[in-house]
Amino acid sequence: MATLDDIRAVAARLPGSDERATTGGAAWFVRSRLFAWECHPWPSMPDAVRALCAAELIVGAKVADRLDALALVEMEPEIFLRTTTPWGEPKVAFRMAAIDGEHLAELVTEAWRVQAPKYLQREFDAVG
Repeated sequence: MATLDDIRAVAARLPGSDERATTGGAAWFVRSRLFAWECHPWPSMPDAVRALCAAELIVGAKVADRLDALALVEMEPEIFLRTTTPWGEPKVAFRMAAIDGEHLAELVTEAWRVQAPKYLQREFDAVG
């Protein structure tokens, strides 16, 4: 089962990334732009999603566009949630208990890329 420490390890390798405590839990930013966050059962969520967020660790991550989010949900519905809240689109939310470490690292890195400025992306790509 993946943990928030696994996200911390991935984020630590991403230039300009920092973790902040928010009212919703842990969140990761690159140059003040949110790219991944711990989901909590907000009243604005559909009931089934709110219940799931209350029962297990769910993480949200930015994606390039809505089609990417829909594709992830369609390919792996046991990992990815159909919806959380209408804010912060495009994004995807996923069950940490169901995701493997490699897939988690890919999602967090791609979420960072969506939000990171080009110069940080080039820095990351140069290291490698």
